[in-house]
Amino acid sequence: MQSRPRALSAGMPAPDLTGGMIGFFAFCCGAIVANIYYAQPIIGLIAPDIGMSPRLASLIVSLTQIGYALGLFFLVPLGDLVENRRLMIITTVAAVVSLAGAALSASPSLFLLLSLMLGFSSVSVQIIIPMAAHMAPEASRGRVVGSIMSGLLLGILLARPASSFIAGHFGWRAVFASASVLMLVFTLMFAMRMPMRRPQYGAGYAALLRSLGTLILRHRVLRERALLQACMFGSFSLFWTAAPLELARSHGFTQQQIAVFCLVGAIGAVAAPVAGRLADAGHVPVATMTALILGVLSYVPGALLDGHWSIIGLGVTAVVLDFCVQMNMVMGQREIYALDAASRGRLNALYMTSIFIGGAVGSSMASALYSHGGWLWVTLAGGGFLLLALLRYVMSR
Repeated sequence: MQSRPRALSAGMPAPDLTGGMIGFFAFCCGAIVANIYYAQPIIGLIAPDIGMSPRLASLIVSLTQIGYALGLFFLVPLGDLVENRRLMIITTVAAVVSLAGAALSASPSLFLLLSLMLGFSSVSVQIIIPMAAHMAPEASRGRVVGSIMSGLLLGILLARPASSFIAGHFGWRAVFASASVLMLVFTLMFAMRMPMRRPQYGAGYAALLRSLGTLILRHRVLRERALLQACMFGSFSLFWTAAPLELARSHGFTQQQIAVFCLVGAIGAVAAPVAGRLADAGHVPVATMTALILGVLSYVPGALLDGHWSIIGLGVTAVVLDFCVQMNMVMGQREIYALDAASRGRLNALYMTSIFIGGAVGSSMASALYSHGGWLWVTLAGGGFLLLALLRYVMSR
């Protein structure tokens, strides 16, 4: 008879986090976070099929992001109050329903509502990461978080080309149908393999939300790390929103060629395990400074090279920028998870919400910057985000 997963409570020793479990967590994070990126490259296929005007098609992406932001703020803090495995199962079941509904939807209003629900229910990834940090020994926590974050970044980077490929061969509805089946599989795996963790936060949900402000005011490290990563993710989102426009308009790339270019950026995911080991070894300041400086410099090749060489320059920018963003994110998580073990869910919610805000600002600027000033303006703005983060970090030393 199969034994039930072991229950964890605050203050009790965590079980050994095996390589298999770390890989399982990383794969889960990548697959779940991909849910909020599938629609981005295929809204041009979705809108006419469900009777939505092209002018409103971008609402699909916007509402998915808004739902994710709401989930970060209202659901992720529950990781410090509610048994974690049950919370992950409930949110993943909601994602299954949302994806299946999107695959069958023929109404614009229903599809937009399901997009909002999909974003809201895809935040279980931000419950998994603090749980893994709780299970990991202090000496290897950075390595563990880094390995899991590499899965998350791969999910972000591979969701768009995977969506384009599936939609091109089987139709856009197959994207959401296959993702729904995948989430159903993960729901069953959560029930069978995920250990239970019962937090010991004694107050209610309202007090839990009120405590978010207290945590922001109490922890300077949280405020600093949130600002740094918000700037870095703003640059990241700006680049990956504008790069397909530059590749299509200036270099004549097809959708499939753009998908291949997106795969190049996935190389940057190797930064996460490296960053985790550096953090565990006590090299957070040096690694953070390196990530910020290299991030600023990453835009130089794409700005200086002309003609076909500029494609190589854009590829260099993609890989180096992704590497730096991933490295700094892991460094930040390593530091904030060390602040208060009982508050990791809320600390992660605040950290990721700030990152999401930065990313939303960056992506919202992309079209206007590219339309008015071309790739030069995108380079200046993207480098400006990173230069602001670098100056703030230097001033805080």
